[in-house]
Amino acid sequence: MIEPDIAKLLDDLKADHEATRQAATEALWRRWYTQKGAYGAQLLVRSQTLLEAGHTAAAEALLNELIRDQPDFAEAWNRRAVLYYLQERYWDAIADCDRVLAMIPYHFGALHGLGLCHAALANYTDAIHAFRRALAVQPYAIINQRLILECTAKLS
Repeated sequence: MIEPDIAKLLDDLKADHEATRQAATEALWRRWYTQKGAYGAQLLVRSQTLLEAGHTAAAEALLNELIRDQPDFAEAWNRRAVLYYLQERYWDAIADCDRVLAMIPYHFGALHGLGLCHAALANYTDAIHAFRRALAVQPYAIINQRLILECTAKLS
């Protein structure tokens, strides 16, 4: 059962007004980042800073530790999936996306990432499926619509 405030945000992702959709998107990301409080969010930000500075081993070690200590912290798994994707470790990223989606089936970031990984592996049917799932949550996400078209073209 989805909490009423989450259900409202998910409905807002489908709103006609862009500002409403943007506010809902930001609220969901904020919720995911702060699921484990300020300390958990700070560690996620630190891992992102390390990643952006090219310190991927340190970022991965931090995320591994965070996941070990708080295995139900969905966004820690998602951030590690991003790191793995950037390292072209697509199967590792897919496994982490699957963990996120087991906890938060409507996590549009993990759904999008799952599609990107499958597309990178030329698993275009699976990529399309993931992008369609992401669109079911965020129907105005043009990037997923475009990626579905690109993957469909590669299948023909």
